[in-house]
Amino acid sequence: MYVCLCHGVTDKDIREAAENGTSSMRQLGKELGVGTQCGRCASMARGILRETRTPDYLALANMLATPA
Repeated sequence: MYVCLCHGVTDKDIREAAENGTSSMRQLGKELGVGTQCGRCASMARGILRETRTPDYLALANMLATPA
């Protein structure tokens, strides 16, 4: 799903950035441009970033990344 139409950023892009160490909206803005133009995407992007940093999400991501 597109989160930032101004820069063509999807929820997957935001999750990927978070998995690679992005931990704040400021960093997300610098890396992907999220929230730097019209700002309508900021609250959704912040929620996805917060969700991606939760222990449950990290545990699931680690489990899926481990070979069977």
